[in-house]
Amino acid sequence: MRQMAAPSGRPPRPGPTAKGRSKAEPASRPANFVRPRSYAAIDLGTNNCRLLIARPQDGELVVIDAFSRIVRLGEGLHGSGRISDAAMDRTVAALAICADKLRRRHVSLSRAVATEACRRADNGVELADRVRRETGIVLDIISAAEEAKLAVLGCHNLMEPGDGPALIFDIGGGSTELMHVDVSDHDVKIHDWISVPWGVVSLTEHAPLPEDSLAGRQAAYSHMRDVTRDAFAAFAERAVQFAGQDLRLLGTSGTVTTLASVFLNLPRYDRRAVDGLVVPTDAMRDISRRLADASIADRAEIACIGRERADLVVAGCAILESIIDLWPAARVGVADRGIREGILRTLAMQGRDVPVTRREYRK
Repeated sequence: MRQMAAPSGRPPRPGPTAKGRSKAEPASRPANFVRPRSYAAIDLGTNNCRLLIARPQDGELVVIDAFSRIVRLGEGLHGSGRISDAAMDRTVAALAICADKLRRRHVSLSRAVATEACRRADNGVELADRVRRETGIVLDIISAAEEAKLAVLGCHNLMEPGDGPALIFDIGGGSTELMHVDVSDHDVKIHDWISVPWGVVSLTEHAPLPEDSLAGRQAAYSHMRDVTRDAFAAFAERAVQFAGQDLRLLGTSGTVTTLASVFLNLPRYDRRAVDGLVVPTDAMRDISRRLADASIADRAEIACIGRERADLVVAGCAILESIIDLWPAARVGVADRGIREGILRTLAMQGRDVPVTRREYRK
């Protein structure tokens, strides 16, 4: 006869079996069982909320779970100076999913960071307080300097080998960081850096693309290029000293991974094909200008762009071209890794598990 639930909501405990153990009790784990340590990193950007959970294995960090959702946290922020209620709702909903994954994966150490949108918004701290109340996640609103450091730490091993000056850039939703780095023996040092308040969301809202004419779209794109060129001017002056040298360039962002996917003509995004790819600079420029000329409907039809990125990708193209202007490397390295991987690496160091990165630069 089927048992009825006890008043507590739990079934009554069955009697002992012939072997002296309840049927409901699972087989006991070995006395020396230790759950493998796991780490989690959450990057709440101006456009995306992304999570990685990883575990050390054989000297490297192996990803065991991931999550990504476009939340458009910075939507309207450029004009209002505040995060909208709708953007807050979308963000809290995404972070609630992250919190559930952290619990189910028994994460040992985790860190959640928020970047430019929360730095700039008058109510950024209000969002962090709400996230803590409703999800239990503690959001750390980090400085632009720490954002740059984490991005470099997460992707520097994909830098093309060589002795020439190396630049890493991160085109975000609300800001862009440029870092002149020295990479050697799996270590990295930042010599110079700059952060400007132009990312794919903020620049799109500042200079929206008209849909009624090609000439209008070209004029808007030219304005985007002017804005970003002016923003990078001080760094560009310092970069002049490297003119004529064999420059190296590596990008980490949705912009470069999207353009790399278009370059490969992928039917859908494939991280394994994109992460570590090297694309000729001229090809990146050509793709950027073709996308800038295209209507939003035509951009949305491109498999690796789609409707979610069709309105923002052109601003990323403008920023990328301005970076290539000041750092005219022959090739652009592509990294589908950055802040989250940087966080995971620092957490692994705290946990005394210091992994090597799973993939290095590939030819």
